[in-house]
Amino acid sequence: MGNAGDEDSKRSSRAGPPAAAKQDLSGIGAAFAPGMIGALLSRIFNWSRSGVGPRLLAAVLMFSSIVTLMLTALQLYLDYDREVGVIETRLDEIGRSTTGSLGESLWNLDQNQLKLQLDGIMRLPDIRAAEVREVADRPNPIRVAVGEPSTRSAVTRDYPLNYSVQGTSRPIGVLHVEATLAEVYQQLLNRALVILASQAAKTFVVSLFIIYMFHLLVTRHLAAIAEFVGQYSLSRPPPPLHLERRPPRDPDELDKVIDAFNAMCANLGRAYGELREANANLERDLNIRRRAEEDARASEERFRDYAETASDWFWETGPDHRFTYVSDRAGAFGMDNKALVGKHRVDAASDREAEPEKWRAHVATLDRHEPFRKFEYRGRDVAGRMHHFNVNGQPIFAADGRFMGYRGSATDLTAQHEAEERLRQSQKMDAIGQLTGGVAHDFNNVLTVITGTIEIIQEGLADKPEFAAIAQLIDDAAARGAEITSQLLTFARRQPLEPRDIDVNALVVETAKLLKPILGEHIELVTRLAEDAWSAMADPSQLSSAIVNLAVNARDAMPAGGRLTLETANRELDGTSGAGDGDVMRGAFVMIAVADTGHGIPADIRERVFEPFFTTKGVGRGTGLGLSMVYGFARQTGGTVVIESEEGRGTVMRLFLPRSKGEAPARTTPVQPPAAARGHETILVVEDDPLVQGYVIAQLGTLGYRTLAASDGAAALALVDQGVKFDLLFTDIIMPGGMNGRELAEAVRRRRPGTSVLYTSGYTDDTIVHEGHLDPGLALLRKPYRKSELSQKIREVLAGEPPA
Repeated sequence: MGNAGDEDSKRSSRAGPPAAAKQDLSGIGAAFAPGMIGALLSRIFNWSRSGVGPRLLAAVLMFSSIVTLMLTALQLYLDYDREVGVIETRLDEIGRSTTGSLGESLWNLDQNQLKLQLDGIMRLPDIRAAEVREVADRPNPIRVAVGEPSTRSAVTRDYPLNYSVQGTSRPIGVLHVEATLAEVYQQLLNRALVILASQAAKTFVVSLFIIYMFHLLVTRHLAAIAEFVGQYSLSRPPPPLHLERRPPRDPDELDKVIDAFNAMCANLGRAYGELREANANLERDLNIRRRAEEDARASEERFRDYAETASDWFWETGPDHRFTYVSDRAGAFGMDNKALVGKHRVDAASDREAEPEKWRAHVATLDRHEPFRKFEYRGRDVAGRMHHFNVNGQPIFAADGRFMGYRGSATDLTAQHEAEERLRQSQKMDAIGQLTGGVAHDFNNVLTVITGTIEIIQEGLADKPEFAAIAQLIDDAAARGAEITSQLLTFARRQPLEPRDIDVNALVVETAKLLKPILGEHIELVTRLAEDAWSAMADPSQLSSAIVNLAVNARDAMPAGGRLTLETANRELDGTSGAGDGDVMRGAFVMIAVADTGHGIPADIRERVFEPFFTTKGVGRGTGLGLSMVYGFARQTGGTVVIESEEGRGTVMRLFLPRSKGEAPARTTPVQPPAAARGHETILVVEDDPLVQGYVIAQLGTLGYRTLAASDGAAALALVDQGVKFDLLFTDIIMPGGMNGRELAEAVRRRRPGTSVLYTSGYTDDTIVHEGHLDPGLALLRKPYRKSELSQKIREVLAGEPPA
């Protein structure tokens, strides 16, 4: 490569390639001939001492190495994650599949079985150690361990071992499992060595070849161009630059660079004037850019303040705390953002008079020009609905320190407040349910003695009508008390139900016939039944009672007359809340609606209508248990109740019951009261209440049975262990002493398989009733019961008949 003149010829001789290299790609192979190895090595040595080639080679090698290391690390990480995931999945499977059996063995103190089960766990791949530790307040708790634990390269899991005692799950121990990662690490190390070795060799050879070709075709010519540019003088421009090389078939990048440089040199003379004009334009552009940066800085500061307050809609106020800007997002919450502009912040609130101290403190904060966060207040939207807002604000100051106002954001917390209120209502209803269930239990014990004693008195007063009438009054009062306790248990969701497939339309029609004389002539009864109404899974007697209770409440809401409508329909629910309890109902339901045209329910008591004993009818006009019974029945059945009411426009009570999976709804037939049946067998009576125990023993004696008595489970088991013979275990469910009736029956049957058991209770809890249904295969006599019911149930159990 050279320029005109001797000086250029000398420069060309220094910059140009040697003769052996003055050839195109077709001559590259010759450079690698055996005779040229020495010259090639010498050229590489001289080239590597300076220039961009060595740096480029180092960069290529470094980049290739980094990429190789990253890809290798990624591959090893994925392999590690997969292998560890397999081990963790295996540990989780051990936790799911073995804790139940280990808990049973630990409860039974069977260390041999524990050792066998742990040995089975150790046979799984990668499992290094397993241990079971008993959690007990006694000396020398059980500890069974297998394997060799390690503190390095291991994955451990601890699983609690529980056992159900008295219906409550108790922690009794811990399962500790340890898996080793040694084999995983060894496999990953071998794999990494192979990958790195192969990639390193390939990267070095390819990089060296690329750099050599880059020097041969590019960098030597760039050096000549740099030398030409370094000696270029604008006052004495040299001849155009030309490269001394074999011209390619088509101009390449180097040719284009040379042509462009030569054209630039030709234009340098004309560039001076254009440069002055460009300088003027640049000054003007700089001024515009400076103003744009100031605007961008102010905008950035504004939105940084917004980001710090992080909320749903934005606002700004001036120094007088009146709104100057409210974002359009406020309209999504029912607010009129244009109407708020110009209004004082305090005037936008509805609780400033109800909570003056809060607002005085907030205004003081504004006057001090301090930032504030999470200030909550209440306000109304354009429709008059009350909302709960959470507001954050940041003071704005000018460059000279003047206070300019506030910027902030607001969040609508109405939905959150409503959810919290529903949760509080649900907790209150559950607490009331537990209380009423306990009261019903004790009351049923008393009623059992009263009803049974009245029967005995009535038999003795058959020839004394005046005293028999008094006894009948007591009997009616006891029956009324039993009805009230049944309603309390239904509200508390502790009434054992007998759900079955029922034809809802048929039941509503039959119930409507009963309602006509109850409602009176001034109430018009209308039915709107869906022709395709599904069958429902519910207790028919309880459902009929629920409809009657809803209809009676509707009648009382229409003292001057009106219309009561019974409606059925099919509904697919995807989130309907029930009765303010916060639960969400989803699935297929049959709806039974009872609508009236009465005075409606005031909003302030609407959430209390399902509370037991709550009534607005006045003294002597109801117990206040009707709607609470409906509520408890619906929730225990798996459904819900929804109220829609507006003062002056009536009320609609919608009862949702789960759809039955059966095809043919069952129909029940009335059962005649059974006569008292006698017997001669021996019955073990387990009852903690002395009055009830004495009553039961007396009644069984009149029926011809022999009896044994125990006041709790421990006393009953002591009689069994003594070898006492009996034909039937008649036990209460809820008893003191740490053992309920279900646990007593299981203990007796372990000692004497096949023993007949009859349970009795006035409050079943969750011992033998789950999800509102009596556990299959169990016989239950509900308190209070009469002599005929007692005798009939005993004969059924002794005869081996399935529970009704």
